[in-house]
Amino acid sequence: MKVAILAGGFGTRLSEETQIRPKPMAEVGGKPILWHIMKIYAHHGLKDFVILGGYKVDFIRNYFMDYRTARSDYTIDLGTGAVEWLDGPCEDWRVTVLDTGPDSLTGGRIKRARKHLEGETFCLTYGDGVSNVDIPRLISYHKSQDVWCTLTGVTQPGRYGVIQMAEDGQRVAGFGEKRQGDGGTINGGFFVCEPQVFDLIDDDQTTWEAEPMERLIDRGKLASYVHDGFWQSMDTLRDKHVLEAAWARGDAPWKVWAD
Repeated sequence: MKVAILAGGFGTRLSEETQIRPKPMAEVGGKPILWHIMKIYAHHGLKDFVILGGYKVDFIRNYFMDYRTARSDYTIDLGTGAVEWLDGPCEDWRVTVLDTGPDSLTGGRIKRARKHLEGETFCLTYGDGVSNVDIPRLISYHKSQDVWCTLTGVTQPGRYGVIQMAEDGQRVAGFGEKRQGDGGTINGGFFVCEPQVFDLIDDDQTTWEAEPMERLIDRGKLASYVHDGFWQSMDTLRDKHVLEAAWARGDAPWKVWAD
């Protein structure tokens, strides 16, 4: 199963970082938060990634092109160009980096990746949020629901839109404004999607969280998997400091992988 990661926005609320790099490349513990997200999925056996880049996409391209060279010892034959890799850590990942346009919105980025994702169930998440969500259980739940998309519902105080659940406690009925401290469940990303979602996206200027979600709701095809464990986005510099502090303490709940 492939994992698509939205990594192309401008990240204006983290401008201290994003003036020089895309937000998913802002570092926590010396590693891009994008790397942390990929490590979460890889821990659960999902290692085929499609990165939906846009703003400063070359930064992401160069990171992965140089990934092995920067971390491994090697011998190179300058005459032939042949490289013999010696000791050094390297991930067994397959990474596709796409330029989905500098001005595309989230839905447009997903639709531009259609040919790389169509034909099978795929995972999708944002390039700025980490969690200890149980990915295999999330996928299993999605498959049991007969829906086209399952989002991961998480609890987070302040500034996010609340998911309104249907009476069955499984389908999403709508979205509303969240008030500080009201304890509602929000969209935490970590989606599982079926190929049908591509037909619900109009064009580059479609926001994934708007028309496509509403169309899924209208069809009764959007479910929510409630995750009551750790979740944190890196939307602001304050959020980055929270994640950095947890990593420095050796108490990063999203670090589900072993060193």
